[in-house]
Amino acid sequence: MTRPVVVIGVSGSGKSTIGAALARRLGVPFEDADHLHPPANIAKMANGEPLTDDDRYPWLDSVGQWLAAHPSGVMSCSALKRAYRDRLRRHSPSTYFLHLRGRPELIAQRVAARPGHFMPATLLQSQLDTLEPLGADEPGVTVDIDDRDVDAVVDAFLNWGG
Repeated sequence: MTRPVVVIGVSGSGKSTIGAALARRLGVPFEDADHLHPPANIAKMANGEPLTDDDRYPWLDSVGQWLAAHPSGVMSCSALKRAYRDRLRRHSPSTYFLHLRGRPELIAQRVAARPGHFMPATLLQSQLDTLEPLGADEPGVTVDIDDRDVDAVVDAFLNWGG
């Protein structure tokens, strides 16, 4: 794969797990966008406050810069809105997206089972409300995570053939 890939979805959809597995399979660098959040964003989310677009834009620019510096890397990043994905593509126009979609009940169970993560379960609904699925003109694919293990999700992306 000679294009960067961003694994997108709401918190608890498996972005980090799938992104790391995809990067290992491809033999390319992996980064989790959560590690690029400034401390103020982490504190805000930890307090149960959703981020605003103004909070997200500098973070998204950092993510986009990483993608531009790693043209075959894999990044996990929520990128819930089309505008956020467009912002990432300004830095790295050839980026593909892998959108992880699952039943809200499954995702809520996963979020509740993650002790110590800065993203509390109380913010899941705000993410589900914000989520804009990939548009038909966006380079990427949506894969259902329900009843699929990590390898099956990675295989679905690799077999997509984008």
